[in-house]
Amino acid sequence: MTQGPKDKPKLTVLSIFAHPDDEAFGSGGTLAGLVRAGHKMTTVCATNGDVGEISDPALATPENLWEVRPGELRRAMAVTGIPDVRFLGYRDSGMQGTPDNQNPSSLFQAEPAKVDEQISALMDELSPDIVFTHDPTGGYGHPDHVTVCERTTSVVESMTGKRPHLYHVCFPRENFRKLWQLMTDAGITPPFAKEMLDSIGSPDDYVTTVKDVSAYVDVKRASLECHQTQLDPNGPFGKLAPDVMTSWMSTEYFYLKRPDGDDSQLDILADLL
Repeated sequence: MTQGPKDKPKLTVLSIFAHPDDEAFGSGGTLAGLVRAGHKMTTVCATNGDVGEISDPALATPENLWEVRPGELRRAMAVTGIPDVRFLGYRDSGMQGTPDNQNPSSLFQAEPAKVDEQISALMDELSPDIVFTHDPTGGYGHPDHVTVCERTTSVVESMTGKRPHLYHVCFPRENFRKLWQLMTDAGITPPFAKEMLDSIGSPDDYVTTVKDVSAYVDVKRASLECHQTQLDPNGPFGKLAPDVMTSWMSTEYFYLKRPDGDDSQLDILADLL
């Protein structure tokens, strides 16, 4: 941690997510606010997003999506204001239970020790004050999200000496319920079945930190729009009224993973932005 103008501490912040665009919905406003407060930011993406959606065949093909999506992330981070963007180079493992889980180049098949070594090297190089990553549910159970959470959390918990404040980015279960109802009321078919509402998302009482990011929601939206291959204007999110989307994107949720369950670690994110 360094001191900036008027002796306000300037933090080093490391975000580690699974795919290009994972940074956007859950933490894009917080990242934008931290940039504008002068903190040093690095975004790390574990995979290249090889088997994500393709909203328009003019943008990418299944064969080159792995090359296109990293470029989308770099453009998104340029909008957010984060020039330091890195990739661990794994193949996207696809949704749970799909054949892509078995690809030997996928993150799901990677040796945990190898992934830990890569993340540990980042910790040693950057010495971050704050680390953001997925929560243990992976939001909706995506194996790459869960793997990145497990490996990042394991590395942080094994550190000796200074350890960063580790925040899991959450999507509260109640928010999925509200979103399902909003879409249903608007005549939009939700991207998840009603039967899933009790099993997807973070438990509501898991959240420790709630941030109002409405001051940065325009930056968040502009950054998200750089992930063009993943944004289907005719999909359920594309059909939501703009003011509904803005409202939904204006609050972000986190869980502070305190070392060894020690409640004495301050929630420094609560005092930022």
